[in-house]
Amino acid sequence: MKRKLTAAIGIAGMMISIAACGGSDDGDSAKGADAKELTVWLTVDAQNNWPTLVKAADKAVQKKHPGIRIKHEYYGWPDKNTKLDAVLATDKVPDVVEMGNTEMLGYMVKGAFAPVEAGKFDNSGAWLDGLKASVTYEGKTYGVPYYAGGRVANWRKDVAASVGVKTPPKTYKELTAALDKIQKKEGGKFSAWYQPTRDWYAAMSFVYDAGGSIAKEDGGTWKGSLSSPESLKGLTEFKKVVDSYMHGDKTKDESDRYIVYGQGKSAMIFGAAWEGATSADPKNDKTGKLKDNLENFVMPGPSGKNMPVFLGGSDLAIPVKSKAQGVAAEWINAFTGKDGQKGLIAKGNLPNNKTDLATLKDDPATAVPATAAESNWFVPMAPGWGQVEKAQVLQKMLQNIGTGKKSAVPPAAPPER
Repeated sequence: MKRKLTAAIGIAGMMISIAACGGSDDGDSAKGADAKELTVWLTVDAQNNWPTLVKAADKAVQKKHPGIRIKHEYYGWPDKNTKLDAVLATDKVPDVVEMGNTEMLGYMVKGAFAPVEAGKFDNSGAWLDGLKASVTYEGKTYGVPYYAGGRVANWRKDVAASVGVKTPPKTYKELTAALDKIQKKEGGKFSAWYQPTRDWYAAMSFVYDAGGSIAKEDGGTWKGSLSSPESLKGLTEFKKVVDSYMHGDKTKDESDRYIVYGQGKSAMIFGAAWEGATSADPKNDKTGKLKDNLENFVMPGPSGKNMPVFLGGSDLAIPVKSKAQGVAAEWINAFTGKDGQKGLIAKGNLPNNKTDLATLKDDPATAVPATAAESNWFVPMAPGWGQVEKAQVLQKMLQNIGTGKKSAVPPAAPPER
């Protein structure tokens, strides 16, 4: 699914005290339990890819509440939050709204969403860690995980075979050995591994693999930890990858990686699970060789374990001003519950829970993304996250790492806010 997950961080200000968030202790599940209308905001992903699942959730609610009118509105990711911010200031809010999991925190901090009782939702005890973290703030739950998206490695089997490698690597040593051979054979204008320097999702995977982190909480205070020995070890390895194998534009981010990959000047990428297949689409494949020639595999980490991957995805939340919170919760459970997860899996998504995820490991078609998603990380759930659009500070730091400019790493002791 081609959507760019957005998040933001002020690296220099990651030492911040957690602010209190409004809302009642337990939510108000009875509020609007007999509502006559329900407004659901989803992104165009649902409209275009699984509209039957939306209709099934509608029918389940309408069966319990005869005569209820359910209205749907669909938005693209770039303009959704602008519209949401405008209506949250009024009394005409939607009752259910889809949020990218990295978008949740800022709204939870501001008290924009109503708390919910997690135990009332299917599979809540087995929600994936990264998704569970995204809907949790100060011990309360403010949303329900919808589906997940992981990251995998993908390479060209023909290029690997040209240097005698016929199976995907199981270890980082095997991976770099293969890439060294590919880079030597193809020359300096070819990227054995096309790794955009500003791709903070990939860079932070190296950090977490080395035992580091973006920030850590200690006694209610968040402290930046990108200058820890562990984090610097991960960043150093990331720079080594960029220096050794990335021979494209080192100022770029990952937004058009699938297009660049389709141009045939690279042998491997590490990105969202859909990117390889999208590169092989005839409209993106400029080589005419990518169909049936690309292979996903679980990214091995330098630590000897599978590389921890950023776990993206979507959540569903109920605005605190909704007058139909009870019915909204019922609709969310019908949509994200057991039957809904089966439908989402059939459309190529990862489920919101570990129980269903485990079953995907037995199917060759889904084993790689399911296995990769088991080791995951998520952004710090600190109020300061989200103050700088699209992680510009973090991206700039990584660009400096890749291009060798000064200020390539954060200061050892970020100032407190």
